Amino acid sequence: MNSTSGPADFGRVDPDGTVYVRTGDGERVVGQIPDVEAAEALAFYTRRYEALEVEVGLLETRVKSGALSPEEARHSISAVRASVASANAVGDLEGLAARLDALSPVLAEQAEVRKAERSKQQAATKETKERMVAEAEVLAAGNDWRGGVNRFRALLDEWKALPRIDRATDDALWHRFSAARTTYTRRRKSQFAEQAAKREGARQEKEQIIAEARALASSTEWGPTAGAFRDLMTRWKAAGAAPREIDDQLWAEFRGIQDGFFSARASVLSEQDAEYKANLDAKLALLDEAEASLLPVTDLAAARAGYRSFLEKFNAYGRVPREQMRAVDARVKAIESAVKSAEDAEWRRTDPQARARAEETVGMLSAEIDKLTEKAAKATARGDKAAAAKANDSIATYQTWLDQAKATLADFNR
Repeated sequence: MNSTSGPADFGRVDPDGTVYVRTGDGERVVGQIPDVEAAEALAFYTRRYEALEVEVGLLETRVKSGALSPEEARHSISAVRASVASANAVGDLEGLAARLDALSPVLAEQAEVRKAERSKQQAATKETKERMVAEAEVLAAGNDWRGGVNRFRALLDEWKALPRIDRATDDALWHRFSAARTTYTRRRKSQFAEQAAKREGARQEKEQIIAEARALASSTEWGPTAGAFRDLMTRWKAAGAAPREIDDQLWAEFRGIQDGFFSARASVLSEQDAEYKANLDAKLALLDEAEASLLPVTDLAAARAGYRSFLEKFNAYGRVPREQMRAVDARVKAIESAVKSAEDAEWRRTDPQARARAEETVGMLSAEIDKLTEKAAKATARGDKAAAAKANDSIATYQTWLDQAKATLADFNR
């Protein structure tokens, strides 16, 4: 048949209405429509052919556009080819079959392209999963317990969204990823269990501290108790955090007990400060008076009596503010030291043994000067100027010592 042939050119109709289609293998009956014109009977079966032709055309378009996967395309082609081969239709059925056969090279080319794309995709997926496994193993060895669990969750979601690669590789990578996730989860649970144990221990320690604080709260031993509270605070800080839901509650309770004690202490100390200030004013007035009347010490007996009187009045007053104690004590010690120095000087002046030693020293030095004077005179008489000069130098030195010794002796005679 030439290229301008229509579907009707591939069929004929017998007088009894039997319709035939011509193929390369000969004619075959496609149906019978009696009592109608031959053209009408033939048109009925050519319309069936045209429907098949439309179906083949649509399949060609879908296959060439890549809308179907190679497997889907092969299945569709096979189904349409079977329909064409057994179709009760009149037209170029062999031409339709040839058009379907012409799709095979297209499918082969598409299959190669898809294979290459699938190989490339699998390589990319493998690389992505290997990167995810490496990250998971780093997370499993780390201690990021909050961020790590969120990251593992995100990695798992990403893993599920990825396509599978070859079974052996995919299973091996998944095993490593799952093992890392399991290791991290176990370590995290162990860490949280350890933290929970520490928090429970901290809770018990803090409850014990609170119990001890309650026992101290009513004490009026302000200094020692304040020190004890400081020790409790040190223990509190060292105890660490209790479970979150009760840690703030425990702290509020402990802080309240401390505040109660220190408020009571502050109130009492405030009253004491007023009392101590009055004592300070009185003692400072006594010090001014004592310093004016006793210093410098000129009359030892009067100074002793005045100092004793001063101390009686001074000690009659109570404590002074802590920050003033050192300065006040220093002024009292200065008066005491002045009186003591005067007593020591008087004792040295009236000490019989010291007087005897002073008299002995004067006599010894005088005797030595007499010997040197005689020695100088003899040296002069014999004309030995050097010996005379040396003796006179020694006399001058001894005379200086004698003058000092006589002054010391004179102190005992006053």
